[in-house]
Order: sequence, then structure tokens, then C-alpha cells
Amino acid sequence: MIIKYCILAALWIASAGFSLFWYLHRIQPLRPTRFSIIVGAVTNFFDTLGIGSFATTTAALRAGRAIRDENLPGTLNVATCLPVITQALIFISSVEVDALTLFVLITAAVLGAWFGASIVGRLPVQTIRYAIALALVVAAVLFSMINLHILPGGGTATSLRGTLLLIAIGANAFFGLLVTIGIGLYAPSLITLSLLGMSPLAAFPIMMGSGALLQAIAGAQFISLGRVDQRVALGVTLGGIPAVFVAAYLVKSLPLALLRWVVIIVVLYTAVQLVRTNLRRDDVKSECPA
Repeated sequence: MIIKYCILAALWIASAGFSLFWYLHRIQPLRPTRFSIIVGAVTNFFDTLGIGSFATTTAALRAGRAIRDENLPGTLNVATCLPVITQALIFISSVEVDALTLFVLITAAVLGAWFGASIVGRLPVQTIRYAIALALVVAAVLFSMINLHILPGGGTATSLRGTLLLIAIGANAFFGLLVTIGIGLYAPSLITLSLLGMSPLAAFPIMMGSGALLQAIAGAQFISLGRVDQRVALGVTLGGIPAVFVAAYLVKSLPLALLRWVVIIVVLYTAVQLVRTNLRRDDVKSECPA
């Protein structure tokens, strides 16, 4: 229990520290748009249910021409950091999972994100577009495999040890790195842990705890590099936190398989648009509206 309490304390500290860091490094008036608040509410609602928010938020922000493409990875990490910390606090407190497994997998993801953010924050916009397009295709493939029951539903274990734990550590570190280019951690982490025999429910605290702390680290780096649209990020945050509570405590069931098919269509369309933008060498679409 001591390890779990330490993780919960770290999440509260990360929440306060990240919020203060963001406030002190604000570079534009923090006046969120109504559109970004709505996007945050919808995408973080489904994020809490395990759908993930990176692919859906990317699709929504690009459809609304609300953000420059080169700022997407940083904005995703900053915008969803506090909602994901909220998810982590709720699920780590209420779901049974081995504390040691939880701690080492969260640590692995954070280390992966630490290295990833410093690299991604300096990439040119064309490379970022291709990376995000690939991330969206990966998300669509994973969602399809889940819906078609190609991947296993998971076991009943609440802990990992030995070789299985080492595999999970390596995988979570890699997923943490991928988060910094816009590939959400939830789907690949849930699939990997299920393949290793863990209960899908026990995987939720691991996914959310990993996402929470790694996004605080990566988000701070992106803010330092100036690769964040802070108005959009704040809107998504403000819309997202209340939506997390609604999803976690009030919603008991939704047709998640149908929702995944809708997400698949949307994210594939967005991926095609990103590639087309690069092929046309047209940077106009990366600009925010006046």
C-alpha cells in the first residue's frame, strides 16, 4: 500500500507542478475557445472509457482548423495531462492492481517520454505530419483488431513478475516514447498487458498512471520548446476534467465497439488529409484561423 500511496502523492505533486509550470511559461493570453472546450469534453469522456483521446482530438482539431500541425504533438500532451491525471487518481484508488507492477511500468513510460519529447519537439512540420498520420493509422488498426476480436480479451492476473514483467517494462517505455509523436498509449498498452495475461480492468490504472506522469514530463518539455498552442490546450483541459468524472462515476455502459468503428473512419480520413497536405507542400492548412 505504501507504493500506491506514493504514486498517488506523485500524481498530486505532478498536477500542481505541471499547472504552475504551465502558468509561469504562458506565452499567450489563456482564453480558451468554445470549440476546444467541447472537443476536450467529448474526447476525454471517451478516453476515460478506454477509447483513447489522441486520435479523436487530433481529428477534431484538424477538422476545425484550430491548430498548426507542428504544434499537435505538444498540444495533445499538454491538453490531456490534467484530465489523465484525474483518471489516474480515480482508477488507482479504486481498482486492484499490484503496486510493484504499477510502479515499474509507470516509471518505464515516463523515461520513454522524457527521451521522446526532446526529439519530437525539434522535428520539422513535414516530418510531424507523417508521424501523426502513421499514429492515426496505427490507432485505426488496433481499434479494428479489438473490434474483430483478433486480439485476446486478457486474463485475470493483477500483477506481472519475471520475464513477463521485463517484457512489459520494455513495451511501456516504447509506448511512452510514441506518445510524444501523437500515438496514444492506451490501446497498445492495454493490448500488450492483455497478451501477457493481465486483467483488462487491472490494466486501466497502469495505462492512466503511465499517461498521467509521462505527459506531465513531456508536456513541460513541449512548453519549454514553444511547440504548444496554449489556448487550445487550456480549452481541452477545462472541458476534459469534468467529463472524466461523468464517465468514471455516472456512465455504466456504452456501445464501445460501434464508437470504435466511427473513430476508425474519422482518424483514417484525418491521416489521409495530413499526407495530402505534405504532398501538396501547402503549409496554409497548418495555420490557425485568424
